[in-house]
Amino acid sequence: MLRALHLKGVGPAPRFDLEFTDRLNVLTGDNGLGKSFLLDVAWWGLTGTWPGMPAWPRRGGKRPEISWTIGSQGQPLVMRKSAFNAQRQLWPWMPLRTPGLTVYARVDGSFSVWDPARNWNYQGSSAKSEILRRPDAFHFSPAELWEGLSYEGKTVCNGLIRDWVSWQLMDDGSPQSPFQMLCRVLEGLSPSMEEPIKPGRPTRISVEDVRDYPTIDMPYGNIPVVHASAAMRRILGLAYLIVWTWHEHVQASDLLGKKPSSRFVLLVDEIETHLHPQWQRRIVRALVEVIEGLARKASVQAILTTHSPLVLASLEPFFDEERDALFLFELHGQRVNLRQLPWVKQGDANDWLTSEVFRLEQPRSLEAERAIEAAEAFMRGERDALPADLSTQERLHAELQRLLPEQDPFWPRWIVAREKGGRRGPLHSGRRAR
Repeated sequence: MLRALHLKGVGPAPRFDLEFTDRLNVLTGDNGLGKSFLLDVAWWGLTGTWPGMPAWPRRGGKRPEISWTIGSQGQPLVMRKSAFNAQRQLWPWMPLRTPGLTVYARVDGSFSVWDPARNWNYQGSSAKSEILRRPDAFHFSPAELWEGLSYEGKTVCNGLIRDWVSWQLMDDGSPQSPFQMLCRVLEGLSPSMEEPIKPGRPTRISVEDVRDYPTIDMPYGNIPVVHASAAMRRILGLAYLIVWTWHEHVQASDLLGKKPSSRFVLLVDEIETHLHPQWQRRIVRALVEVIEGLARKASVQAILTTHSPLVLASLEPFFDEERDALFLFELHGQRVNLRQLPWVKQGDANDWLTSEVFRLEQPRSLEAERAIEAAEAFMRGERDALPADLSTQERLHAELQRLLPEQDPFWPRWIVAREKGGRRGPLHSGRRAR
């Protein structure tokens, strides 16, 4: 498990410092402040590989460094530090205790997997034959996830299409068969309990392609997975890769005469991508629980990024301050700051939107926010602060009528103020209107 990550002179801020918790770590904040970047660095610290472009030092910075700590409960911590080598243009990486199985799901549909039983981790024999036999990680493009991945001329992953069909055809019904595991994971990651994702019968989809394609049963019929929606395809890919990673790890561990790992680290960038709000309310808890069930109660650490107030609201019954943490990226002037927030239940998604995490004045359209803020100023008697087009009570009322629904909770306050000639009425509480 990743316990800590410290960056100096690299990334969008002069310094980043994170102390991770054992289970769930949620990173949020505005676009472009470093959330995805930190996931890339976290992956590198755990595995020694980069999922794409390496992290580059800030120009003009002094001695850029990345330090990180690996450790699990009951084990001593292992700390490492890397200083950027300008001559070789790389970050030296030193061996660590294996962090366990590590999966990184990126927002563009690509994935990376690191398996202590199948990947080269710079430990043990340094023989060239072993390095060639074991890739340093498995990096999947979106196409490779579905069609298969090769390394040094050998197939290391058949891909979702072939594996799903072969697992289904060879299924013996045992709980640990890959197809049964896939069915359980798909059910756990479904958008609702009333509409579970269920595999259908494989089918061909064209004259030119003789392959059978996996399908899913939808309320309106059976569809091939390649024709599923963007949201469904992302969940299908994530479900498949989790099952594939665990199943192949168990097989490789058995061949090596070792016990399977008891640790699983999951990194997911923008976990809500493509998902309907109903799905967003379930996805985080479902991911943790399906991995725990799949990997025989393995210790699961998740590091996720999100922009969704509904995702954060969905965590309120699940969040444990001893095992979970919420981090916020903020821009102050020209400086990016990162801090851990104390966990405070906000309530519904609207309250999260107006909390310090998202800092919206109103969870509304920009036009409605502007009109209500002007009406608030009018009720406070601050007439000089009103925009020219909203400078009178009549103009304000007409704009509010245009923008707000009849049942809007702001209306009683405005009507009372109107009847009193703009003076603050007894229903005016001074709180933001939703």
